[in-house]
Amino acid sequence: MAARRGKGRTRLAAALLLVGLAGGAVGWWQMHNWVPKRDAFPVQGVEIGAEDGLVDWKALKATGADFAYIDASASAFARDKSFTRNLAAARAAGLKVGAVHRFDPCQPGDKQAANFVVVVPRDETMLPPVVELDATADTCPTATSDAEVESELTLFLNQVETHCGQHSLLKLTPDFEARHGMAAKIERNLWLTSDLFQPDYAGRPWTLWTANSALASDHVAERLRWVVAQP
Repeated sequence: MAARRGKGRTRLAAALLLVGLAGGAVGWWQMHNWVPKRDAFPVQGVEIGAEDGLVDWKALKATGADFAYIDASASAFARDKSFTRNLAAARAAGLKVGAVHRFDPCQPGDKQAANFVVVVPRDETMLPPVVELDATADTCPTATSDAEVESELTLFLNQVETHCGQHSLLKLTPDFEARHGMAAKIERNLWLTSDLFQPDYAGRPWTLWTANSALASDHVAERLRWVVAQP
């Protein structure tokens, strides 16, 4: 009797393992292949940077990318070495293009703006510039207050927007928003990130949404960051 019970438990455990593996496989496939439906979000695109390697822009366009935000600069000194090449190639493929700066709360806003405007041309046909807010003031070597972060970010935005001739978007990550609550302090359109599920962590509507940060694609070396626009 005990042997039978033991075999029954083994079979049950094996069955549960198979169910778990099947569920994991479905989840993995969905994570790496899912994009929002076009009837709900007609305008969709990508974010691209040097880490993505060589990009087949024509193929991206053919598979549904309408626009591309291209990583341009970071902090006060770093620049994406592929920005100029990617910008020209994306335009040639017929995509609308925009530039992204990764903001460093530990660096002066004016120096970061100077870095961005050297890299990004003054061109009003481009999409609005984006400032990515991910790293928090907790990473700074010296104590940096929320008020200081807001002040330097405002300085950055003023200078970049004068250069570009249009308002920026704030690309807020959940960690940055939870730490600094910037969505309520600076009135700009928002770009939020949340794989598979629409984000609501900013407390107000988003304009752009990174819906899948790891989309499988044959058109880049790494996983694609797939972005949709609010209809």
